[in-house]
Amino acid sequence: MDILFYHPSFKADKWIDLLQQRLPGARVRQWLPGDDRPADYALVRNPPPEMLKGRRLRGVYALGAGVDDILEQLRQHPDMLGEGIPLFRLEDTGMSLQMQEYAVYHVLGWFRRFPEYQQQKREALWHPLRNHRREEFTIGLLGAGVLGASVAQSLQAWGFPLRCWSRSPKQIDGVTSFHGDAQLGEFLSGTRVLINLLPNTPQTVGIINRALLSQLQPGAFLLNLARGAHLVEADLLAALEAGEVSAAALDVFNHEPLPVEHAFWSHPDIAITPHNAAVTLREEAGDYIARSILLQEQGEMPSGRVDLSRGY
Repeated sequence: MDILFYHPSFKADKWIDLLQQRLPGARVRQWLPGDDRPADYALVRNPPPEMLKGRRLRGVYALGAGVDDILEQLRQHPDMLGEGIPLFRLEDTGMSLQMQEYAVYHVLGWFRRFPEYQQQKREALWHPLRNHRREEFTIGLLGAGVLGASVAQSLQAWGFPLRCWSRSPKQIDGVTSFHGDAQLGEFLSGTRVLINLLPNTPQTVGIINRALLSQLQPGAFLLNLARGAHLVEADLLAALEAGEVSAAALDVFNHEPLPVEHAFWSHPDIAITPHNAAVTLREEAGDYIARSILLQEQGEMPSGRVDLSRGY
């Protein structure tokens, strides 16, 4: 079989060696402009349309949990991906554990008020703060897919009330589930910590706006682990100014890298990381892709296939 590889920043030779070790006999090559030779599979991140257009592929594997880069290209170039060619996303491949670590760190920090104590340290202020009540520190997850469910489960050990919201009904042990537009308000009104793990679709762009933030419990906390497009940034600043939101931790932004003049950099109640809450781990991703390709070669459909009509 012939496999194409393209990523704008990953080193192709390391991925090619890894895949050839896991798929003996496979011919893996880096795609370069002008390469129109046949291929059976493609591994991609933000691929140029000409890489995929006209190819009769058996499968396309996105080198990340999100596929919004490919879906955006498809909206602009509908013929980029041939009809019936399945698109797969990395369902976990080590990302769940990284997301768990990130979420638990921030939730426990806010619960124990550590960021506030660090601010007091800068002011040489000794002032014990009143503890939050665990039973009132309800954590709500926007998005209940593989990563959302994993983060929810990692927080169960700490005894916080947990809830999730998704477009369609989901069942996660120990988590109160809400779904659909009709239940979004009820979900928000009981949430103190909002963790966003929604897929990026036209329907979810700008979903975290002033109207949504104002429905959370007073003095809520926001953790955005999904995409910058979900958040209306000016609305978060306004909600912080109004006291509707106490603090936020953001890993993703509308424009990346975050411009140096952006107000988020200097805001004392916003924590920032450079879109690295969960990164693609080469070994784990290689294992998943190799297993999935072998399943396809045997006539089976691997997990992780994207529903192009839903966008995830």
